Amino acid sequence: MQLRHLAAGAAVLAFALSSCGFDYATERDYTVAGGVNDREGDVDVLSAVVVSAQEGSGTFIASLSNNDTDTEQTFTAVSGGDGATITSSDFQPITIAPGGLVNLADPAADIVLTGDFTAGDFVPLAVDFGNGDRVMMKVPVVRDDFGYWEGMDASGSTTDTTDSSTEGDAS
Repeated sequence: MQLRHLAAGAAVLAFALSSCGFDYATERDYTVAGGVNDREGDVDVLSAVVVSAQEGSGTFIASLSNNDTDTEQTFTAVSGGDGATITSSDFQPITIAPGGLVNLADPAADIVLTGDFTAGDFVPLAVDFGNGDRVMMKVPVVRDDFGYWEGMDASGSTTDTTDSSTEGDAS
């Protein structure tokens, strides 16, 4: 009789401690990526990073996916969140077509951020959209000298509009 109770207790315990139940790991979103994702609003902010070649500046890179298949959205601003003093360069609002995706790395949007951060940090950012949505994220700062992000930091680059082959040419 005790053997039956012991076996029943062991079966109940085994069931309770097994992987059966709710909230399976395979049912949760998990994207293996170097950046962070936010899928809460009308626009998903995917794989967001700040690519930095030098302390105190970097370039905001992310993919923006418009979940609304009827209405175009616009990415209007990025700035420091949670009281962080991070500012961005001026840029024209970026249109995201209905159901569309915009990758800020290709073609390069060159959204330069400045503030107190360096590679290896996580910076709090506020990402704003034309519909009034604001996404708050803690975004990793990655170096721009390796991997996918190599050379993507536009904060140290300058644009030379002079073509040296025509300088001094009086033709």
